Amino acid sequence: MPEPSANTAVSIRIASGYDDALRLLRRSGGMCEPELPPHILAMYERVFGEPVGASEAVRRIVSAVRDRGDEAVREYTRAFDGAVPDVIEVPRTAWDDAWEAMTPEIREALELSAARIRAFHEKQPGGSWIEPEPLGIYGQLVRPLARVGLYAPAGTAPLPSTLLMAAVPARVAGVEEIVLCSPPSAGGRVHPIVLAAARVAGVDRVFGIGGAQAIAAMAFGTETVPQVDKILGPGNSFVQLAKREVFGTVDIDQLAGPTETLLIADETADPALAAADMIAQSEHGADSAATLIATSREFAALVEAHLSIQLRTLERSDVARASLRDHGLIAVVDTLDEAVSLANAYAPEHLCLLVANPWDLVPLVKNAGGIFLGEQSAEALGDYTAGPSHIMPTGGTARFSSPLNLRDFQKIISLIGANERAIRKIGRATAAFARAEGLNGHAIAVERRIADD
Repeated sequence: MPEPSANTAVSIRIASGYDDALRLLRRSGGMCEPELPPHILAMYERVFGEPVGASEAVRRIVSAVRDRGDEAVREYTRAFDGAVPDVIEVPRTAWDDAWEAMTPEIREALELSAARIRAFHEKQPGGSWIEPEPLGIYGQLVRPLARVGLYAPAGTAPLPSTLLMAAVPARVAGVEEIVLCSPPSAGGRVHPIVLAAARVAGVDRVFGIGGAQAIAAMAFGTETVPQVDKILGPGNSFVQLAKREVFGTVDIDQLAGPTETLLIADETADPALAAADMIAQSEHGADSAATLIATSREFAALVEAHLSIQLRTLERSDVARASLRDHGLIAVVDTLDEAVSLANAYAPEHLCLLVANPWDLVPLVKNAGGIFLGEQSAEALGDYTAGPSHIMPTGGTARFSSPLNLRDFQKIISLIGANERAIRKIGRATAAFARAEGLNGHAIAVERRIADD
């Protein structure tokens, strides 16, 4: 492949060697207070009557919705979104109209994605089990959550794919009712493609509200919005702060940060494809992170040149350039073992193995939301139609958390059916354990059952 030439170089951080790459990949950790632009600060001062930061604004919104319900939801929707729908709940006729307005190509894509997500999650194990043993009957009962709330942001672009990635697994898990909140446009309407996706995914109810007020409405319930058991879905920093604020009243999926991809590439990879994958990640938003770890300086240089060339014709080139400049990284290390070690330290949401033998590296991978094997496994497939949910751990949380799966929509109830033999066999040990902890009442409760032995 001939070397490309680029007239406009892309700005991206470059690391040379393992130690330099590790330094640049190190995360600050935790959810930080977002820096607000002047126009947001001015809007908050106008709404609240005094200067407030993001966390304080979210606390006030959540508290107001908890206390005043729909009235507060409408107040903040008008203040932040510029319009309030005539009715907060979107009628079914609007869903149907949105579906009819979709092109056949979009309808087919939505249905294909939903079918593949459904098929993947139907293969996941995790049912109830009850097992007799000499000391009784023990087991676990798996029960679906009664009602979950999903959030679908609108932002610079609607995300119907994320709605499918949450709603379809919820339906497979047996959730009784799925409600959705999505912010209205300036005209007061939820984006048609979000409504079309809700129809395909089996969502039960849709509400045209967004931001912290939507999260609070689902967490506490209002006159119109029902209270849910768990809230899932991405959103901006205000949505994440609101999810953190209501956790404990309801469960949440995660405090999602900006999306991220780390590519490992050897000399057999195609630099044009590696650049395309980095750009696909970067166009999500200016805070997205695309990282390449290569074992060849020549390859890394080719990827950098291809980035410049491919960005020239990209619609969202300004967004992608900002992402690559502020959060992108190209690193060169000596071996694939070093590359995987860096990936494990970073714990990326997406790990793409653009190497000759990707399966050789899989046993070495300890921390990643998803592994994409080989050049044909473009991360973009995972975003839409591969099957696994693309709602994955970000910000290094892949060290201890998992992609969205059926267990996110289920709870486990332990089943204990001890018999008389169990009391005789493990009762005295139980009593001794209790007395060691100073809980003599526990010990007596067991000892009364074995007093005749």
